[in-house]
Amino acid sequence: MPVEFNHTIVLTRDREKSAHFLAHVLDLEVGKPAGMFLPVTTANGVTLDFATVDIDIPMQHYAFLVSEDEFDHALARLVAAEVPIQADPHGKHPGRINRNDGGRGVYFLDPAGHGLEVITRPYGSDPDSPLNGVTEEVPGAVGG
Repeated sequence: MPVEFNHTIVLTRDREKSAHFLAHVLDLEVGKPAGMFLPVTTANGVTLDFATVDIDIPMQHYAFLVSEDEFDHALARLVAAEVPIQADPHGKHPGRINRNDGGRGVYFLDPAGHGLEVITRPYGSDPDSPLNGVTEEVPGAVGG
């Protein structure tokens, strides 16, 4: 059997808030609690199991590959909710998206402070794209 990524635990101060935030942005469903975990499952079957903890939580990074249409909807939800966005993980391009590899990408933080990313093309899929390094302003967006 080939190796597949199945699930990961996402530590947060409020599993309900974090799971529902991600589910809303990506138009996913929050599953039924399983013990201390509140699951959100992606289309390819990977489950993010949100767990409430009372410790300092280091930032983690989670990237989600979506279609162009799904990107439009996720970006619209982020803008409507006034979630700060940026085109890069270092915050040098607030209120913008990137066009790397000929696709589109956006970075933002979840309620626990984890770095989330939504992209339409895997990084490195078109290293010669003239759009690599290009960013675009998002009307109405809040900068990160």
